Amino acid sequence: MTAPQKPKRLDARSLRDLVLDPGSWTSWDTPVSPRTEDDDYARELARAREKTGQDEAVVTGEGLLRGRRVAVVAGEFGFLAGSIGVATAERLMSAVERATSLGLPLLASPVSGGTRMQEGTVAFLQMIGITAAIARHKEAGLPYLVYLRGPTFGGVLASWGSLGHVTIAEPGAAIGFLGPRVYEQLYGEPFPADVQTAEHLAERGLIDAVVPAEQVADVADRALRVLAARATWHRDGQVEGPVDGDGTDADDPEDGRSAWDVVTASRRTDRPGVRRLLRTAATDVVALNGTGAGESDPGLLLALARFGGAPCVVLGQDRRGQSLSAPLGPAALREARRGMRLAAELRLPLLTLIDTPGAALSVEAEEGGLAAEIARCLSDLVMLRAPTLAVLLGQGTGGGALALVPADRVLAAANGWLGPLPPEGASAIVHRDTEHAGEMAAAQGVRATDLWRAGIVDRVVPERPDAADEPTEFCLRLGRVLAEELAGLLGRDDTERRRSRMARYRELGRR
Repeated sequence: MTAPQKPKRLDARSLRDLVLDPGSWTSWDTPVSPRTEDDDYARELARAREKTGQDEAVVTGEGLLRGRRVAVVAGEFGFLAGSIGVATAERLMSAVERATSLGLPLLASPVSGGTRMQEGTVAFLQMIGITAAIARHKEAGLPYLVYLRGPTFGGVLASWGSLGHVTIAEPGAAIGFLGPRVYEQLYGEPFPADVQTAEHLAERGLIDAVVPAEQVADVADRALRVLAARATWHRDGQVEGPVDGDGTDADDPEDGRSAWDVVTASRRTDRPGVRRLLRTAATDVVALNGTGAGESDPGLLLALARFGGAPCVVLGQDRRGQSLSAPLGPAALREARRGMRLAAELRLPLLTLIDTPGAALSVEAEEGGLAAEIARCLSDLVMLRAPTLAVLLGQGTGGGALALVPADRVLAAANGWLGPLPPEGASAIVHRDTEHAGEMAAAQGVRATDLWRAGIVDRVVPERPDAADEPTEFCLRLGRVLAEELAGLLGRDDTERRRSRMARYRELGRR
C-alpha cells in the first residue's frame, strides 16, 4: 500500500466556514487567562497566538448546518500542534457541557499531536474529564459526530477522537495513537508509513469513511436526519400504510408453495438484498463501517436510514458479501452489536434484515468466538431498550440468522425462511444423506407461512410471485411496510413494548 499524499491542512475557521451555513456562527469561546510562570512556555503561547490569531488550540461555538442548530468543537493545529493543555481542556469540556444542556448535536473535528508536553501529567489527565463530558452528552441521547483531520494522535485520538456515533476522516490524514517520531526515537527504525492513514483505518473497520472536507456537511446532514429524528420524525413522516396488498398481521400467507420452493427461491442470485432495498425504499442512508475496534466483515451492512420519515439503525446481512469462501464470521456479529449500542444510545429503532446461508464453520470462527458472539447478540437484542424490528428477507440459516431475530416485531418476505440448519444439513443428520432436504424443510416448518402460524412471524410481505422477478416493486412494498411498522414501534410506550418482547420469547411455542 502506498501512503496517500497529505492533504492541504484546513485551519479550524476554514473548516467551520465550509461546513456551516454562511453567517450562522456564534463563538462560545471566552478569553484565556495566562496560566504559566515558565517564561519559555509563555513565549511559545504568545507566538502561537500571533501565528494563528487564536488564543488556544480549540475553537468552540454553535451554528446552523442546513438549517439545523448544532454545536461545534474543532482543533487548531497551528496553535502548538493542536496540543491539549488545561485551558484547552476547560474550553472543550465547557462547550460539550453547554451542548448537552442545550440539547444540541455535537460536531467535533480533532487535529492534534496529543497532550501538551509543557504542562506534563496534569495536561495528560485532562483526557479523562473530556471523555466524561462526551459520555454524559451521549448518555443524554444526543448525537456526537467526529471528523478526524491529519494529524490526530495520542491522547486526543484516545479520547474525544474515538467516541463518535459516526466517525469519518479526511483523505490522507495521519491518524494514530503512537507518534511515528516517538517510535523512531525509541526503537531506531521508522514506523511503517501505510498504517497510520485514514484509508487504512477505514479498511480495518476503525472509522466509517474517508470523506473530503467539501462533503462533510452532506454526510453530517444525512446522519443527523436519522440520529436526531427520534422526537421529531413524525413532523415530516410519510407513512402510507396499510396499503391494500402489502399484507397485514391477519392475512393468511398460504399460497401453495412448498417449503423447498421457498428455500430455492430464497437462494436465487438475482434476489434483491439489503443494498437494493436501501437504494429503492430508504432515504438519508449513511453507511457505517466495522466494529470500531479493528474488524470489518463484508457479510454485514451497518447503516443509518429512514423509511417514510421514520429513523432507524439498519443491520442487514448482505448476500453480496457472503460466500463459501467468505461466510458470515464473528466480526460481523461484533459489528452488529455496535449497531445495537448505537440504537440504544440514541433511542432509535433497530431494524435487522436477515439473509444468510449460515455463519462460518471454521477454525477461525471457533477461535474468534462465534458461539459467544451469537449469545451476546441474543442477550443484547432481548434486553435492548430501543424498539426492534426483524425481517426475514431471504435465507435464515442457523445461528447467524438467530443472532438477529429477537425483536418486538418480526416480519418475513413470502420466500423468507428460518431454520436451525440448511435443509440439506438437517437431512444429513436425520437421514444420513441430503436427498431428504425438501422433506426436512417441510417437517421443520421453516417457511414464512409456517412461522406465521406458529406465532414466530407477525406479518408476511407478499412476493408476486418472487421478489427476484419484481425487485423494484417488492422493495417499494417492503419499504412501505417498514415505514408503517417503525411508526407503530415509535408510538408505543417503551416499558410496555420491552415487557411484551420478553413475554413473547418466554411463551413462544407453548400456546
